Amino acid sequence: MYCTKLALSSIIERKGTIVGISSIAGYRGLPGRSGYSASKFAVNGWLEALRTELMDDKVNVMWVCPGFTASNIRNTALNNEGAPQGESPMDEQSMMSAEACATHILNAIKRRRRSLVLTFTGKRTVFMNKFFSNLTDKLVKKFFLKKGKLIR
Repeated sequence: MYCTKLALSSIIERKGTIVGISSIAGYRGLPGRSGYSASKFAVNGWLEALRTELMDDKVNVMWVCPGFTASNIRNTALNNEGAPQGESPMDEQSMMSAEACATHILNAIKRRRRSLVLTFTGKRTVFMNKFFSNLTDKLVKKFFLKKGKLIR
């Protein structure tokens, strides 16, 4: 927010784009990631408000939901006991690379997109949560929990 505030006059002058990196967790709260989900809902809300405020200035405001992306987040992520997670429980080999994600974001900036949801799973989750929220609750629970224990 501070970077945006400090750069805002220049962004307005150039009719630029403000990009926020969000997550599917900003559309759909995820078990075991309540704090993360809350922060991403906040990012989406802030960017949506900012977009409305800057409409007359022709500034594009976009948020990006990359989906699961292979990264070093596991090196700083904490488990449910507040200890370093270590290895990711996710299959990072099947995830999009950070470089591929960045390419998608740059292309979306050029096209002045409103939002960008990457991966089929992400698009499906946003759609399902919007139109079939009760079913999505059950599917998300099945994906993240087994016998009441977080597995992902």
